Amino acid sequence: MSEHSHDHSHDDGHTHDHSHEDGHTHDHTHAHDDAVFEGTVAWEGITVPAAPSSNSTVAWFHCFSGIAGDMALGALIDAGADIDEIRSMLQQLPVSGWSLETETVLRSGIAGTKVHVHTEVTPPARSAAVVAQIVADAKLPDRVHRRALATFRALAEAEGRLHRQPPESVHFHEVGALDAIIDVVGTCIALELLGVDEVASSPVADGLGTVRAAHGVLPVPVPAVVSLLADAPTYGLDIPRELTTPTGAALLAANVVQWGPMPAMIIRSAGFGAGTADLGDRPNLTRVVIGTRSDSPSVEGQPVVLLEANVDDVTGETLAYAIDALLEAGAHDAWLTPIIMKKGRPAHTVSALVDPAQAAAVRGVLVRETGTMGVRGTQLERWPQSRAFDTVEVDGQSVKVKVTAGRVKAEHDDAAQAARALGLPLREVTRRAEQAWRDAHQ
Repeated sequence: MSEHSHDHSHDDGHTHDHSHEDGHTHDHTHAHDDAVFEGTVAWEGITVPAAPSSNSTVAWFHCFSGIAGDMALGALIDAGADIDEIRSMLQQLPVSGWSLETETVLRSGIAGTKVHVHTEVTPPARSAAVVAQIVADAKLPDRVHRRALATFRALAEAEGRLHRQPPESVHFHEVGALDAIIDVVGTCIALELLGVDEVASSPVADGLGTVRAAHGVLPVPVPAVVSLLADAPTYGLDIPRELTTPTGAALLAANVVQWGPMPAMIIRSAGFGAGTADLGDRPNLTRVVIGTRSDSPSVEGQPVVLLEANVDDVTGETLAYAIDALLEAGAHDAWLTPIIMKKGRPAHTVSALVDPAQAAAVRGVLVRETGTMGVRGTQLERWPQSRAFDTVEVDGQSVKVKVTAGRVKAEHDDAAQAARALGLPLREVTRRAEQAWRDAHQ
């Protein structure tokens, strides 16, 4: 959850003790086998703004060097959220022994706001349900409650899956729980003070290597981050450091309604939230841009590269695997087209649509998986529709849905899992999930 100094082991066998990029204690949550919670959890029934609308205020997080809870908060303060008002609203929480300070720092020549959360005492271990109740008991605006509770729910669900525990019984590490509450609730307060209706985000960067947490060495990206960002666009950087933390990932997973490039907007303000570590020539910053959505879309489309290769000696099984590998490597889309090559040979064109920055990596996967002796590329533009993600329930089964203008579509994997669990036809679960979303947003 909140982030701190930890030992970072390198492949060459030595260990460096350094401060994590966001500068706080890094507490990965953990589950206690004897932790059982009974009753209603404060986050039950909580929803967050789920669909883009014209003229709304949007906050777009640019996670080019990852994101952590205090970096998100620092970026919003840098963009204009008043630190004194944030402190005042945080004092509504029924917890004490903390302080919130900021400073202006430079990261690779760019100024940003560094947030410091100081705690006076070591709090007791708290289950996710208890943390949720702390947030629920505070006299805070409705959207602050909803966003903060949704964030802790996302984190608890991710950790619960990893530890095979009910989400409400997951325990947050005793040192970091207070830090995380301040980071998460503070970020949600800052969004409210800036009048943000919707949250959007770029693809999220993370590093590699390992980190030493309370219970041993974890791979980077850490398991909780991988779980939280399962449906989000992500990519790795060749930096031996954790760039995205569970707290930062949870804030995005719970609140983002649109992933991708900066939405069409009239920009009102922008800010940078700083981490502690020096990343060389890469600024260790998270950026946020605040603005009002524009009704007129950008004339220029999103630049993409179409990679293609013709193959006539590859089996169907290998081609299917190649498509999966291309998507896992970061392609926006990948597909097969049957063709007839010279001398009447049946063959296939393997195509992948990629971001220009990832073209080289995806091209390598295309060559490796198909054995092609050449790849051609074409520079294109695309105009993807704005999309949002939400979750509905069908007879107690959670089903994610994708929402665009005038259309809602159930995610196949979730619908299939629910259909198997309920013993219903897939088409019936899909229909009911989509109708549930329409009924909730009439």
